[in-house]
Amino acid sequence: MKTFLRNNGLGICFLVLFIVTFLGQIIFGFEEHNKELIENGSTAITLSAYFISGHFIESTFENWESEFLQMALFVLFTIFLMQKGSSESKDLDKKEEVDREPSPTRKDAPWPVKKGGWILEVYKHSLTIALFLLFIISFLAHFYGSLKDENEQLSLKGLPLESASDYIGDSRFWFESFQNWQSEFLSVFAIVILSVYLRQIGSSQSKPVDAPHMQTGE
Repeated sequence: MKTFLRNNGLGICFLVLFIVTFLGQIIFGFEEHNKELIENGSTAITLSAYFISGHFIESTFENWESEFLQMALFVLFTIFLMQKGSSESKDLDKKEEVDREPSPTRKDAPWPVKKGGWILEVYKHSLTIALFLLFIISFLAHFYGSLKDENEQLSLKGLPLESASDYIGDSRFWFESFQNWQSEFLSVFAIVILSVYLRQIGSSQSKPVDAPHMQTGE
């Protein structure tokens, strides 16, 4: 057990943080939504009803959407874009290990590498593909939840409901998306640039403390 925790500590830590903060979102989101319902003359809903409400679906997936978009673009852009001096960039002047073609004869190579053909071609880009698929799924779920929440609010006010075709151009939906996208791109910009000049001893996201500022990569 001790070895398992040591070998998987980073993943376990962030999974636990996700679960704790997701529970916090559910608890306070549930309270906030019921407060809004009561203020609008409706009645409070149960927790089980909250899980299928537009409020919960929209607030969850609008955040997941931006995270997956940021990670997908970061993985994709680091293939061919460089940042001199950044620990997040490949070296500007030489080929990196990640650029070499996979060898099926390499010991313990993943099975798609040994299989070859179209399976290998897909596997070579599988991280980017998976992240973009997660973004698309989250984007669609965000749209569904946002539309549902909008119509729930319109219904409380006795106003006509929005159709999906009308809502795709609604300012509320795109405001929700862009306010999250910009923050994710800012965070990537910050780590890319700050890692040129600042250090964190022991972190794989930092260059060695004594490395020159213009040394690119870790």
